[in-house]
Amino acid sequence: MPPSDRSAQIGALYQELILDHYRRPRNKGEIANPDASVVMKNPLCGDEITVHVRYDGDAIGDLSFSGRGCSISQASASMMTQLVKGKSVAEIEALSARFRSMVMGDAQAADDAALGSLRALSGVARFPARVKCALLAWNALETALAKRAE
Repeated sequence: MPPSDRSAQIGALYQELILDHYRRPRNKGEIANPDASVVMKNPLCGDEITVHVRYDGDAIGDLSFSGRGCSISQASASMMTQLVKGKSVAEIEALSARFRSMVMGDAQAADDAALGSLRALSGVARFPARVKCALLAWNALETALAKRAE
């Protein structure tokens, strides 16, 4: 198979994964008795995400999101909640930094299996206006974690 055909197939697979998370978001809604809820808005496009967090010691015991926006912001939030549930704050900070690098164009970060399905969003790097959409839920989660540390 020529490389361009393979790239097109991978791109289509990633596109389908993003649309699946957008149409059937995982962990969307509010959790009971959250320890923190943080709202983030993207003033450029109107996307809005609220992340609800319940801690379990040094880890995320439960996590959900609510809000509205484009397929990129909603899929990113859905994938993020699946990936970070049960992880420690240190693990989440490392994943967040890696995801941030990937959507800013770091090709090595896009190959990092630790990012799981979030790697489907690596193409966002080609569209700078969409980077904020992809990072919206992560920014909310980082703010929640920072408030906990205060």
